[in-house]
Amino acid sequence: MEHEDRRREPGVGMKPARITRREAGLTLVELIVAFTIMMALSAMAVPLVRGQLRRRREQELRIALDQVRKAIDKYKDAADQGKISPTAQTPESMGYPLKLQDLVDGVKGVGPTADVKVKFLRRVPRDPMTNSKDWGTRSMQDDPHSGGGGTQNVFDIFTRSSDKAADGTPYADW
Repeated sequence: MEHEDRRREPGVGMKPARITRREAGLTLVELIVAFTIMMALSAMAVPLVRGQLRRRREQELRIALDQVRKAIDKYKDAADQGKISPTAQTPESMGYPLKLQDLVDGVKGVGPTADVKVKFLRRVPRDPMTNSKDWGTRSMQDDPHSGGGGTQNVFDIFTRSSDKAADGTPYADW
């Protein structure tokens, strides 16, 4: 009778359940198909991410160019109105800053602001295309289509990047 009780206890004397082929895991074909789908999705995502990064850098470039150009215009307006000391200018400067850094460092004012440096820009922004603060500058005397390099004054700035926008326009022409 003891012998019969053993047979009736669960798990005693029973064969282990067989693992079917379907439960064993993924087949090689299933792994290849899944990997191929993941690669296709990744290949589609990479250009989207690159495009977003490029658009963000272009937006940063527009903002930086706008900030500096407005500061140059404010400097020119102040010079034309006689609010900047004549010692901060040369005849060749034509009312524009001599260096880009002059917008940050400031120049002496005249009259009640003679003791104070008049500043037009907090800092020279970073060029997002070259990732540096080294901007190309054009002077008033330069040809508008030249690569800049005039040392008489700072009339305009441009990026030194040789890359082009999506429409084919060089960033240096922005």
